[in-house]
Amino acid sequence: MSVAVIGAGYAGMAAAAELAAAGRQVTVFEASRTLGGRARAVELEGLTVDNGAHIFVGAYRETLRLMALVGANTDKLLRRVPLHLEYPGELLVAAPRLPAPLHLAWALLGARGLSWPEKFAAIRFMQGLKRSGFRLPQDISAAAHFAAQRQPERLVRYLWEPLCVAALNTPIERASMQVFANVLRDSLAAGRAASDFLLPTVDFSRLLPEPAAAFVAAHGGAVRRETRIGAITHGSDGFILDNHGSFDEVIIAVAPQHLPKLVAGLPELAGSVEQVSRFEWEPIVGAYLAYPESVRLPFAMVGVATGTAQWLFDRGRIYGQPGLISAVISAHGSHEAMDNDTLAAAIHAEVARILPGIEAPRWSRIIAEKRATFACTPGLARPPTTTPLPGLVLAGDYVAGDYPATIEGAVRSGVTAARALL
Repeated sequence: MSVAVIGAGYAGMAAAAELAAAGRQVTVFEASRTLGGRARAVELEGLTVDNGAHIFVGAYRETLRLMALVGANTDKLLRRVPLHLEYPGELLVAAPRLPAPLHLAWALLGARGLSWPEKFAAIRFMQGLKRSGFRLPQDISAAAHFAAQRQPERLVRYLWEPLCVAALNTPIERASMQVFANVLRDSLAAGRAASDFLLPTVDFSRLLPEPAAAFVAAHGGAVRRETRIGAITHGSDGFILDNHGSFDEVIIAVAPQHLPKLVAGLPELAGSVEQVSRFEWEPIVGAYLAYPESVRLPFAMVGVATGTAQWLFDRGRIYGQPGLISAVISAHGSHEAMDNDTLAAAIHAEVARILPGIEAPRWSRIIAEKRATFACTPGLARPPTTTPLPGLVLAGDYVAGDYPATIEGAVRSGVTAARALL
């Protein structure tokens, strides 16, 4: 059986690797020269960076399994550190290397910057989710759930909201509490290692997509870069991809906004297209500011309490790019009204609050993904993996599943798509 995978992001390459490992003949088609989709390498000022700041957590078990499968050394490519949430001068939550659930209890009880009532409220919140099996009677917004559980405002602002927005890329007033509960179930409430931060030491194209491409090639498959598929048709010879031949089976692993045009000639997929058409979109903005090599943040990743940026990353500590600070801004916000220079100046001011006296950056760059993810809202209907056409399945972080639009969500969807064909 010949299988085509359209799209070489994390979902597509996960599917291709899973199929190749099972002995299937796989051809991957990717419109770009660079693999990784919305988590990929870009070049700035002679440096290889990412199109945005991403991190792994220990709960990314399928991503870690696939990396091991394709020969990507997780010990070298990912720097593992225990849970560490730091807002300099405001809050520090750090988990010790204790077995679960002691690690989380210790982290919350020992948190600096939270009062004892706030600490106990956080523990009560997690215990309540655990008693319910992390299932809500009805999906509601995260903000409404926090209010119903009487979570203190400061605790929400410094702990629950940053975690929710980072995971779901959706403001808490609109974010699905059920999906956020799924994330908490598999990270904070799972084994100690599940809550670890895994900080990449290389760009995101080299973490999984490139090793997966080499794995596919070694197993008789191919990855065709700079090859855009405009349309899919279905006939007696199978699935025909433009003028690139026919295939017995196809995995569509493109971004959801590209799905309608790609399957316009397949009326059987009208239901999936209709679901995607109802999506609302959330942006992610990444910023890079280059300072003298001596500049270092207090930790590899720190939060910004009340500002434009949400998280700052010290790429000198992680990637060996001293002096380069990256910032991430998830979801819609006031930053969208700023031009690039104004936004970079605002982020610099936030860095300067942490590092007083720091000089202006030598250069700055802003990378905006305007439709980075779907808005993960309560009860959102997402297309299933399988379609009414046998042999044609969908993969991507938007496909129905427990997870929001994260790298792990994309990888899991790719594995699910591959196994649906197998």
